[in-house]
Amino acid sequence: GYFTGCITGLLERISIMTEYFEVGKILSPHGLTGEVKVNATTDFPEERLANGSRLFIKNSDQYQELIVEATRRHKQFYLVKFEGIDDIDQAEKVRGKELYVAEADQQELPEGSYYFKDILNCPVYDAKTGEKLGVLANIETPGANDIWEIKPEHGKSFWIPNIESVVNNVDLANKRIEVTLLEGLRDEN
Repeated sequence: GYFTGCITGLLERISIMTEYFEVGKILSPHGLTGEVKVNATTDFPEERLANGSRLFIKNSDQYQELIVEATRRHKQFYLVKFEGIDDIDQAEKVRGKELYVAEADQQELPEGSYYFKDILNCPVYDAKTGEKLGVLANIETPGANDIWEIKPEHGKSFWIPNIESVVNNVDLANKRIEVTLLEGLRDEN
């Protein structure tokens, strides 16, 4: 109808400006009430699939909005009920669809978590002395904690663990990371 056409046109214009990031995939309907089984590929599934969250699926080249009504954990998956998907037939229509989050909605992460792309090349300062140590050149996630490579203007890069006692403050607005170096993390030359 006319109304849907207007909305679709509007969404098309919005989606040109918006970047989308995949956060999971709808695997299959679960039960008869429209619930679907979701495999979350995001580091923040609890936030992404929280009640009222806005996610998108892609139909041909259109992004369609889905609002999370309820989520529960099920083994390594999540069972998600989306608004407007109320029976197994409607759930079948979204089977196999990737779930996306719009970049605009990404910023609502809990304090202290941020995206790699936002902090790469951010200048790193010594929290005690205020001396600039270099820039954040790389992030590896070998285990429970990330490790960050700090690249000074001169001399060798060194790695620091991203733990609270070392990384004191990440100020994205002012592009400033403050760290407390433990003895021996950096070769003094």
